[in-house]
Amino acid sequence: MTRSALAALVVFLAFASVACDEQLRDIAGPTPNLQPTLSSIQREIFNTQDSSGRLACIQCHTNVGRNPSGGLNLLEGQSFAALVGKPSLLKPGTILVMAGDPVNSYLIHKVEGASTIAGVRMPRGAGPFLTEGQISIIRRWIQLGAKND
Repeated sequence: MTRSALAALVVFLAFASVACDEQLRDIAGPTPNLQPTLSSIQREIFNTQDSSGRLACIQCHTNVGRNPSGGLNLLEGQSFAALVGKPSLLKPGTILVMAGDPVNSYLIHKVEGASTIAGVRMPRGAGPFLTEGQISIIRRWIQLGAKND
């Protein structure tokens, strides 16, 4: 590959990465700062009620003064260990987050409301639920290896 072709490729990839960031903002809906990292998911989804009125996950999934719903503690600093590679207590034979495999990650099934889940779609109740864009960003975090970032 010539130097000019290589330089053109680098410029193209730089513009493409900027475009990807804009697309994330476009699909993130009521959480425009949401990124496919655990720290962002923790801050924007687990810890915070969003502008659509969706409740913060930690309202139920906390061990502060109670047993966490479904045995799943999503408090900051504890959510990674509770999710990645861990079996679901409510649906035996499933793994909550299978790093690199969002299709087989039970967390995705629960937030999508798949017909195969035990119990109800999360967050519990009649909604509002996570948007398809929010779910896509969580799916992307899992696909990228579900790192503790």
